[in-house]
Amino acid sequence: MVETSLAALVERPFELLQAMERRSRDAHAGREAGVGPAEWVGVGFRIGEEQFVAERDQVREVLMLPESSTRVPGAHRWLLGIANLRGHLLPLVDVKLLLGSGRTTLRRTARVISVNHREVPAGLVVDEVLGFRRFGDHEYSNEAVETIVRCERFLKGAYRRGGDSWPVFDLFDFVESNLFLQAAAD
Repeated sequence: MVETSLAALVERPFELLQAMERRSRDAHAGREAGVGPAEWVGVGFRIGEEQFVAERDQVREVLMLPESSTRVPGAHRWLLGIANLRGHLLPLVDVKLLLGSGRTTLRRTARVISVNHREVPAGLVVDEVLGFRRFGDHEYSNEAVETIVRCERFLKGAYRRGGDSWPVFDLFDFVESNLFLQAAAD
């Protein structure tokens, strides 16, 4: 089908609206005309001095640290507590401490990543959220990435751009792991 320019349809408003709707649907589905390679969108974040990216669909929302949370008796130190966020209880987990790399410094930049998992509610406390990161398929590498924060088993390749490497942190694998699910202290 030959795509007519929108300007050519100015005198035919119904056809103009149809063309606009078709383009909108195509763009939403990632089929926009003239688009280069496929694009992957994730949420960038920092643990310690290292940057990571998580699949956008695995992140429900990014939140400020709550003003208060309730400690859980008998839990590991990495389970910071339970917070009431808009009427929902969310366990807050210090990711850096859980991975054995020290405690996250709770600064102004620290954020909570609410994981979009149906069965395991979790708020992951990270040093900073860096916003959306967009990468082309050609920037992806399946090669294992070494990290200072010991999280290699939760990484699914990396996106590389220039001198930067963005390891893909699989949040679902993380919250489903035995390491995460064993919150009771010995």
